Amino acid sequence: MAEITSREESKGYQDYEGNKKWLNAHYDPLASLYTFSQCIALSDINADGENKLIIADLGTGTYDMKLKVYRGTSLMSENAIIDLPTGVVTFYMDLTEPRTPAIAVASGSFIYIYKNLRPYFKFTLPSLPIDEKEESAWIQAKDDLIDVSVLREILDGLRSKGVILTVRSMKFLRLPPHELSTFVTLHKNSPLKMQTVVTCLETLKKSHSEDDAISCLVLGTEHLAIYILDPEAFTILTKIDIPAVPVFLSVNGLYDVDYRIVVACRNGAVYSLKRGSEVKKPVFQLSAQPVGLQRIGKNIVVACMDQTLQCYSTKGNKLWLIRMPADILTMEAMEDKQKGFKGVLVGIENHEVHVYRDKYLVNVIKTEDAVTGIKFGKFGREDSTLVMTTKGGSLLIKMLKRTAKFEEKDATTSSGPPASQQQKLNVPKKTKLFVDQTLRERNNCVVMHQQFQHDLYRIRLEAARNYAESLNKSLNPISTNPQEPLKLSVHVNGIGPMFKLIVQLQNTSLNSPSVGLFLTFHFDSSLYSVEKTLIPVPFLVPGLNYTFESYVECKSDKGISDTIKAYLCRRSSSTPIITGIINMPVSESIIVS
Repeated sequence: MAEITSREESKGYQDYEGNKKWLNAHYDPLASLYTFSQCIALSDINADGENKLIIADLGTGTYDMKLKVYRGTSLMSENAIIDLPTGVVTFYMDLTEPRTPAIAVASGSFIYIYKNLRPYFKFTLPSLPIDEKEESAWIQAKDDLIDVSVLREILDGLRSKGVILTVRSMKFLRLPPHELSTFVTLHKNSPLKMQTVVTCLETLKKSHSEDDAISCLVLGTEHLAIYILDPEAFTILTKIDIPAVPVFLSVNGLYDVDYRIVVACRNGAVYSLKRGSEVKKPVFQLSAQPVGLQRIGKNIVVACMDQTLQCYSTKGNKLWLIRMPADILTMEAMEDKQKGFKGVLVGIENHEVHVYRDKYLVNVIKTEDAVTGIKFGKFGREDSTLVMTTKGGSLLIKMLKRTAKFEEKDATTSSGPPASQQQKLNVPKKTKLFVDQTLRERNNCVVMHQQFQHDLYRIRLEAARNYAESLNKSLNPISTNPQEPLKLSVHVNGIGPMFKLIVQLQNTSLNSPSVGLFLTFHFDSSLYSVEKTLIPVPFLVPGLNYTFESYVECKSDKGISDTIKAYLCRRSSSTPIITGIINMPVSESIIVS
């Protein structure tokens, strides 16, 4: 049972900045409610204009499972549930007046339907085919043809081969040896059945999208199937087989028109189902098992066990990922139509509930205990109410203040672009010059396009001419002749009037040395004088760098400069192999002391 916190601690939680957007409507630390978000619903089940709180309580996990209905803060109704509940939804199943919705509770292999808080119908999932060898073994045990030890050996062998056994066989294998005979005697005359259990439950509008339109039930089962049930006759309208066990559903659309079901499975795969589609591969694979699934607009938001909140597009593209400070326990959608707000509520282990709009953290609610169940919606006559249940069994009800605003700047830990990027630029109005220019372009569009094409062709022609000239005169520093694989680079050192030219040569071939080469320079003799105008080049070994030096003196003190060309030539040819063009720097003035 949860401990009551001191007044000082409670006041500290209320004074927290994130909690100031909410009014504390009710807090009951002794409510003893053990449930999760899928087993909480808010609905006007009496058609009196006040929404009630419907909770499927897990009790101890073995017994004391109940369906509880709260009106305001008082318990209005209580019904016992035979097995552990896995989901609660409310839906309209007919058009009778007054329009009161029914309550559907998924528990074990059954869907229990309550109308006016009274049991109305029980839907049983269809039985699954039983393995022939298992059925034959139980028939032989019934006729006393085999003893309990042989029966246990047969069933254990089937289980080791991967055969899915019935619940009776699984319980039989878990018993100690002295209880086997009693168990067989008690159950051998009962028919052997293979039944699955419901893992998740949702609703799908049948033909109209109004809030009080007739809806179908959509449920996932442990044996890899999704069922869509008719709301009136409770027959199976559609069965969809999927490759993994579904645990979370998000349903959109109309059954009679078109619908889309997003399914998160226990192995971390997420599938998207629609009318007539065949499930072949997942839309995307999560990094860990899912804790919650919500579809916000066109995006799919999934909470995972690795402390991450992930968002994907409907095509499976990852849009963003947020890492939480602690383990995620539950997640629920939050939609406030009056404020036009859509986001998700994430309950985490460190006694906090985070509110996200897209990838931005807009609010943090601190609680006295870790929250395991969340539901946001209309409760009573208040439209924006947050109902939370904690790990210790407490019940918290908060109401959103009418003056509350959720903005990105409210979160100090949010990542993303600064708020200044959200401000609109003060763009001036269109001037008369802009309008005149637009009219001129519109009236002379053909002539302007022709002139643009003419200039473009001239640029291409000039570039081609210069390229051809550089090839013919060998003006490039790297040889284009495959027979002469050489590379030349030149550096200038000094500030003047004396400069030092450093020429580096390299043979880039694999195993062909170069011989019979020399370096020479072309320059304006009125501006420069070169110490070595002709430098013989020795035998060039492939892959090695060879360095040659020469001093250049600037003769002018007028602050002008020119280019010097370094030619690498062969003694048997007058055409240079490669050319290096050196842009000489402006020489400093001669200082006379």
